[in-house]
Amino acid sequence: MDYPFLDPRFLAALEESGSASPATGWTPCHLALDLPEGKGFLPLYLKDHSFGEYVFDWGWAQAAQRAGIRYYPKLVCAIPFTPVPGPRVRLARGDLGEVGRRLVEEALARCRAWGVSGFHLLFPDAPQQEALAAPPLLRRRGLQYHWFNRGYGDFEDFLARLKANRRKSIRRERRAVAETGLDIRRRTGAQLDDAAWRAFERCYRRTYERRSGFAGYLTGDFFARLRRDFAEQILMVTAARGGELIACALFFFDQRALYGRWWGCLEEWEFLHFELCYYQGIEFAIERGLARFEAGAQGEHKLLRGFEPVFTHSLHWLAQRELHRTVAAFLDRENTRLQWAWQRARELLPYRADALEESPP
Repeated sequence: MDYPFLDPRFLAALEESGSASPATGWTPCHLALDLPEGKGFLPLYLKDHSFGEYVFDWGWAQAAQRAGIRYYPKLVCAIPFTPVPGPRVRLARGDLGEVGRRLVEEALARCRAWGVSGFHLLFPDAPQQEALAAPPLLRRRGLQYHWFNRGYGDFEDFLARLKANRRKSIRRERRAVAETGLDIRRRTGAQLDDAAWRAFERCYRRTYERRSGFAGYLTGDFFARLRRDFAEQILMVTAARGGELIACALFFFDQRALYGRWWGCLEEWEFLHFELCYYQGIEFAIERGLARFEAGAQGEHKLLRGFEPVFTHSLHWLAQRELHRTVAAFLDRENTRLQWAWQRARELLPYRADALEESPP
């Protein structure tokens, strides 16, 4: 099982379902090169807004507007609605550094030819970020919170590595959910029937509507394609009351990691989000021997539940030279603040002093 989000079927599911399309502000213009030096692919979209990216550049767009510079459209290398670090170059053959460099050069050439404001490559993993990060691209870092499996035998073994007060708090949260009598289950692959998928979509839409006022970008056809093409890489955790599903969390997984993606509920229950989205995911990762669990963007509350701060990466180029210099200066200041935030987050981790001595796999 390979990293799912750069799989052509995943991108096709987003685009052919209408979830990532010109109508939603994502115009596909992918780049593929077949050269003597190698063969590679870069997922590219022309964007006329910054929604669904999770590398926030609204301030840059506002600064451009004040200076009379058109910021949209922009060219973005990203997996729509998916702030999951991973490969962004799909390499068929050749050297990543050489093929990646040629892909970036061609992307910048498109920006100049099309007159767009800039190029933004979001959430490359550390190896690809190092391979692709070269002038004139600016480096930006962000923070996410990931859980790492240090060879735990089970959930209790994980809890044993925590400070007593946090161990007690997590047990109290899980006990409160168990005492509700809700039927909580983890299911994968063929275990996910029509009823489970219908319930998940209802929960997703209801929660999206409460947060934003509309039913979300992801369509029913997108979820149908996930079921068809990725069922064996999908985990769904559900909570039912009286036989009716009232909350669902959807995850992907591959050979190394579990990726938390979408959550929704029809009823609010205390600590239910933590149980379905975090604790059940940790248990699954331990059972499957997965090295890490990425529970999604943002959320400092994850720290107290055993997730550790990690840096994410993005690369940026702005066509207008003064705007490019302004953003470069901003990133220098931002990086100083981010380093402080990372250190502060490390100090809030709930682990015993000796529990983090072993590096995560």
